[in-house]
Amino acid sequence: MKRFVLILAVMFWAWGGSPAAAEPSPGEAAAFMGGLSGQALKVLRADGVPLSDKEEQVRSLLAENIDLDAIGRFVLGRALRKASAEHRDQFRALFREFVLRTYARRLGGYNGQAFEVLGARAVGKTDVLVDTRISRPSGPPIELGWRVRNGPDGHKILDVVVSGVSMAVTQRSEFRSVLSKQGMEGLIELLRAQVDKIAARES
Repeated sequence: MKRFVLILAVMFWAWGGSPAAAEPSPGEAAAFMGGLSGQALKVLRADGVPLSDKEEQVRSLLAENIDLDAIGRFVLGRALRKASAEHRDQFRALFREFVLRTYARRLGGYNGQAFEVLGARAVGKTDVLVDTRISRPSGPPIELGWRVRNGPDGHKILDVVVSGVSMAVTQRSEFRSVLSKQGMEGLIELLRAQVDKIAARES
């Protein structure tokens, strides 16, 4: 529990509050996640649709509902300000593709899962953590927390918490390790290789 609270504190400090963000509403955030899961399951349950088409539709759905720019700024941290304009543009494009392709591929292999919203609570002054459970026919359920913020463009996902571990914080730590050894150019090349690897699997 202490580790979970520490992670949330780090996330709030790093992202901070945003004047453009609305007051957190757990009910609205829970409804947002329920609606989003319903759209995703409709795509994944469709009969006669090739897996590649399902993944493409899920990618589009995720792109509309995840704040990829905010996550990218968080995981890169101070290195973003020090990077050249060319490197920043390359990172944003590659990070976007990396996140969307990774999650679309994980969701694309749908096999009868059910999604349930368990509850939601405010985190800091702007965000809500929505607790969910994914039930699987062949395995124990998976419990995930979704950090959601209501901004100018509506509700957006900022992070996913798995077993008390923030995926954004984990990614930030991994990127820092690469940056310390290989610099921004090395991180960009690593992301490009990962995106190419996922794309090759999809073809």
